[in-house]
Amino acid sequence: MRARLIAVGERMPDWVAEGFAEYRKRLSHELPLELVELKPGNRGKGRDDARAIQDEGAAILAALPHDSHVIALDGRGKPWSSEDLAGQLAKWRMAGRDVAFLIGGPDGHAPEVLARADQHWSLGPLTLPHMLVRLVLAEQLYRATTIIAGHPYHRA
Repeated sequence: MRARLIAVGERMPDWVAEGFAEYRKRLSHELPLELVELKPGNRGKGRDDARAIQDEGAAILAALPHDSHVIALDGRGKPWSSEDLAGQLAKWRMAGRDVAFLIGGPDGHAPEVLARADQHWSLGPLTLPHMLVRLVLAEQLYRATTIIAGHPYHRA
């Protein structure tokens, strides 16, 4: 099984890129993680934010691998503990499908993206910068693999 993180936004700060790269490296054997960065829609004075959301949604849907199990990161989604995520990961592995995690732009996901998602996952009630969500996601995926493997990284 492979994982793809499809995220709106480019140019992570160095400290986020380094942290993400570290967890991506740690995951390389258990859950290879590919990052696909998409250009944000045009926003600003005189621009239509709804059009930006629609453009981002179209780009996300175009970047989805065929027949992937799709998880949209969404503040209105279901919160999972690290143990819950490990359980989900074990189920996804048993299903034999790759997974795709989606991080939308500053205004969230387009309705078409939310409709396509098989699951909606909330990282909790905090508002996080989208670049930081990438790092948190990678760390939690690593933590989930260590829980499944019985590795001492996760000490509840």
